[in-house]
Amino acid sequence: MNASELLTNLTEQGVHLWVDNGKLNIRSPKGVITPEIQVELAAHKAEILIFLRQMDATVNGACIPLSQGLSLQTIGRLIGGFGDKSTVYFKPPVIDPRVMAQKLRVTFRPLPNGYKNETVLQFREELEVNLKDYGVQILTWQEATTEFRYEITLPIINWKNSFKIRGVRAEIDAVIDVERPPSFIRKIGVFIAENLYQLYSRFILKNREISVTRIAKLSSWAEDYAAKYVEDPTNTQVIVITELDKEFVNPLIPYQKKINIGLNTLLRTFSEIVIGVSKDNISILNMNLSDSIFSRKEIRHFVSNSLIPKVFVPIAPLLLNRFELGHYNPHSSTYASKLVKLGKELASTGLFPPGFKLSEIIKRKSHRDIINVIVNGRTGVSYGFVAYAEPPQYIGEPEIAENEWKSLLSVEGFSSDEIKQNEKGRRYIKTKIGGEYVFKQIPDIWLVSSRSGSNKTDLNIASDIIRIGLKEKLFLELPQGIHPEMVDIKPSYDIYVMLAITLSAALYAPELIKNGAPIVHFHGYPAFEWFRPNEYCAGAHNPSVPCGTYESGVFNFLSISSLANQHGGDIALASLTEPDHGTNFIAHDLDYLVERLKDGCENGQIELGGKHFASLKAKLFDN
Repeated sequence: MNASELLTNLTEQGVHLWVDNGKLNIRSPKGVITPEIQVELAAHKAEILIFLRQMDATVNGACIPLSQGLSLQTIGRLIGGFGDKSTVYFKPPVIDPRVMAQKLRVTFRPLPNGYKNETVLQFREELEVNLKDYGVQILTWQEATTEFRYEITLPIINWKNSFKIRGVRAEIDAVIDVERPPSFIRKIGVFIAENLYQLYSRFILKNREISVTRIAKLSSWAEDYAAKYVEDPTNTQVIVITELDKEFVNPLIPYQKKINIGLNTLLRTFSEIVIGVSKDNISILNMNLSDSIFSRKEIRHFVSNSLIPKVFVPIAPLLLNRFELGHYNPHSSTYASKLVKLGKELASTGLFPPGFKLSEIIKRKSHRDIINVIVNGRTGVSYGFVAYAEPPQYIGEPEIAENEWKSLLSVEGFSSDEIKQNEKGRRYIKTKIGGEYVFKQIPDIWLVSSRSGSNKTDLNIASDIIRIGLKEKLFLELPQGIHPEMVDIKPSYDIYVMLAITLSAALYAPELIKNGAPIVHFHGYPAFEWFRPNEYCAGAHNPSVPCGTYESGVFNFLSISSLANQHGGDIALASLTEPDHGTNFIAHDLDYLVERLKDGCENGQIELGGKHFASLKAKLFDN
């Protein structure tokens, strides 16, 4: 049982855990804390303390209502499916980079002997100063690391050896290093280490799954990657500073080629984030494969709006245990059919480049095994998604008067000034539209979506389309005959975004979604001049949180509500910008959206990559 499972189990049994003066305190019903549970608590005490401190610090700022009348805590609970009961999986979202920064702990790995790249050295010093200025806790290498030992047993000859190194402690959020080209001797060592790992995996593990930490220890002893010194790679991101790749940020290079360049860079450095620097510019690269570029003069903006959010909320898939699983018949779903049509119609735009299989780009088995654990068993990766929101489902009146709202019942876990329910259990929300309070029913949300790794422009209706539901919790319906244990059919990383857009449209722009609505995401942007009347854009100045986080869902929720408050309900199309990631589009009609996207691509006003992002930032001033 890991720490998260342990906390969930105890919370559901009525156990209350909190931190007081640095000590873990527990209040429990009689009989719940058994001797076995006490052992588990002792083993995971450090992780539990970190988690509870983060929760305490986050909750205080998340309960303040925003301009549209809802608090971040309420928005987070709604779009995350945390409405049925309290759970340790729920953390109130943080969207202010300064608050994010104050929760981060980062260390810089000591420079290699004789390192002389002055451009990188100067940037490294500036980066440390700016991180400190924003409140990030910078620990020395000695403070951030601890000594740990691990043993390797070679199969067949039964040779044993013990290794002792200083590793970055699991509670450190990131370790920042410079790129270190491997020497010939080290390449030989890596070759030996990898072959030994393959033998170990085959004869000792017999292909059983083990933890990321264990894989890294078994396979990385001959390497000089920063990842080698990380105690738990699932908790600590590796950031590598290197020279800026001018080809990668060249706006004339096709995005498909940039995908290959970016992936090779991440694999070469074996890191989650790569920062490229030159005398004049800064680039940042992660698995979103953005080609964003910043002037060195913009380093403070780069640190606050791009780097800090990526460290605070790393890319991670939504695990299947967050859903109540079921099945549906895609052949009887008109929205699944519409989704197949949407993908095919968009094939000619080139906005959805072909994905790739991890086994084809990651040559080393140890690296494949690590990535396999981190991405929750996904065998492929693709860029973008297509989805189709079904009409919101209401039971009773979609909107009620204030006097009726006052007579409703409170809902556990929510502020009674924001969420209430009637005697039938239907929930109503108090929010602001056009400066006036309105009281709307929270509908049941359903949408169909392309599965992770699928070919978005040639979807197989029988196996590529999943159905996602949002009520008081999350639902996942797989096509009939498909079982996740046998087939790689995982939800998209962007599920929170899809649900947030759909729910926000239902609450703030119901005309946009009353007959269902197509939603697409790709890794590019429209030019500001592309938009027509009743087409709007928001989000260009948001912090660049990665996909797979429900903070990104919150920003999309707020973008829809902001557009509705500015322009009313007459929205034909909304473009929701995600800096360093791409754009989400939702429209009232499939054919309309397809025609507009095709027109933009044909006229060079919509392209993959960051070419048009600057025009959006210059023209838009988001609230």
